[in-house]
Amino acid sequence: MRRLSKIIAGAGGILLLTACSTTPQHTPAPTHAKKKAPSPTSNACSLFKNNPSWYWEALNTYNRWGVPISVQMAIMQRESDFQAGARPPTKKLFGFIPWTNVTSAYGYAQALNGTWADYQQTTKNYKGNRDKFGDASDFVGWYCNKANKQLGIPLNNAYSLYLAYHEGLGGYSHKTYNQKPWLLDVAQSVQNRANAYRTQISECKYLLEK
Repeated sequence: MRRLSKIIAGAGGILLLTACSTTPQHTPAPTHAKKKAPSPTSNACSLFKNNPSWYWEALNTYNRWGVPISVQMAIMQRESDFQAGARPPTKKLFGFIPWTNVTSAYGYAQALNGTWADYQQTTKNYKGNRDKFGDASDFVGWYCNKANKQLGIPLNNAYSLYLAYHEGLGGYSHKTYNQKPWLLDVAQSVQNRANAYRTQISECKYLLEK
């Protein structure tokens, strides 16, 4: 047992040394909490019907940051499939010992620890939680608004906003996404989802606001 502990400790040092230089080839699907989303995530009207507060929280985000509800929802659907406790999968030491999460991403928006701290400091939303829909929605709005102001990405351009969301504002400005054809496909799927959500919301908006 003592020998195994020494092996694990030594491997931990290797992981710390290489973590910053290791770039995954694709974004791993987050592991979801056992509680399932209460409605099909492909239909915005069903989601809002079963979670009435979500519509008003997303609307508040739109009014504050200018990011369309459909874009917010498309990004969160891609990131967590609307699972409050979503996390990235864990790395396994020697292929079978649970070790650490691939990243610190957590919650509806899969916000990283550092970016979430920046959001909280900037917005003063110190009581916000990544596993609360309203806070996650506001985070997405805040981040996309930054991408709009710093990079000039239109707030209704879900494709480019997702690339900036995934790569970071610096990565987007350096066009790192061009080295990841799979990511361009994912961004297009986010745009397609946003388009579908926009159409759906336009058809049921009058019911949601009754």
